[in-house]
Amino acid sequence: MSYSLQKKVIIWSFLFIPVALMLLFLIYPTLQLFHYSVTNWDGYSESLKYIGFDNYKKLIFDFPDAWQAIGNNGIYFIVHLLFIPIEVMTAVLLNRTIRGSSFFRFTVLMPYIINGIAVAYMFSYIYNPVNGPLNELLKWMGLESLITGWLSNLSIVNYSLVAVSLWRFSGVHIILILAGLQSIPTDLYEAAKMDGAGFWTQLRHITLPGIRRVMEIILFLNISGALLQYDIPYVMTGGGPGTASSTFGLFSLQTAFTYNNYGLASAMAVSLLILIICFSSIQNWIIKDRSES
Repeated sequence: MSYSLQKKVIIWSFLFIPVALMLLFLIYPTLQLFHYSVTNWDGYSESLKYIGFDNYKKLIFDFPDAWQAIGNNGIYFIVHLLFIPIEVMTAVLLNRTIRGSSFFRFTVLMPYIINGIAVAYMFSYIYNPVNGPLNELLKWMGLESLITGWLSNLSIVNYSLVAVSLWRFSGVHIILILAGLQSIPTDLYEAAKMDGAGFWTQLRHITLPGIRRVMEIILFLNISGALLQYDIPYVMTGGGPGTASSTFGLFSLQTAFTYNNYGLASAMAVSLLILIICFSSIQNWIIKDRSES
């Protein structure tokens, strides 16, 4: 056997297992998802009926709750997006040689390490309207006017849940930004200081361009995380009061496992996939356009 043939055999041998796993657990389920989305399958019957794009039509025109759920996902996206500048500034401060910076790096990552269900139960206790720590703190500070049912008030329930999401996921964003900051050569900052550039000038012309690729990843995580959000509202409110805090992911799960409409739930999952691809493409185009101008 020639050397080139041996090389090809070794390469294909190492690639076989990961490619097979990808086909088995990613490609095949995705194709099945598209397949079920054009049927009326209930999840357990052996037979199913092809109904074309009726599920998609029903989702667009006959499900106002689905649009409300998408709006709730939008709240997660917008709030996380507005919080990114704070995450950048926090990472810039942690990147400096300040006392206890290693401890703070571990601290900001800790919420992401904790199990999501545990986080949801912890904040359910914090938001408890009867002797909950948050309301007790407001009472102790003399701010009784701010005391409310954080998970039962229709006007603020989504923001209460978004605060939990911020607490859990902002830390990993900060760590990613910090990794991007540490990849920027220090020579650039030293040269900028010699030219008289201040902190904000360095941030604009060195730091932000240097972490652009990291920001693309964070924005993608923001889009996908916002659209796929379901565990926090599921555990803390169950989508309530009513459907006020239901997200599209939670609505999809309820459609499949509560109402046994797997065809419609599959159409919702396909719609989520398309939305993530579209928003990510738009985001990448905007970032690329701004960097080249």
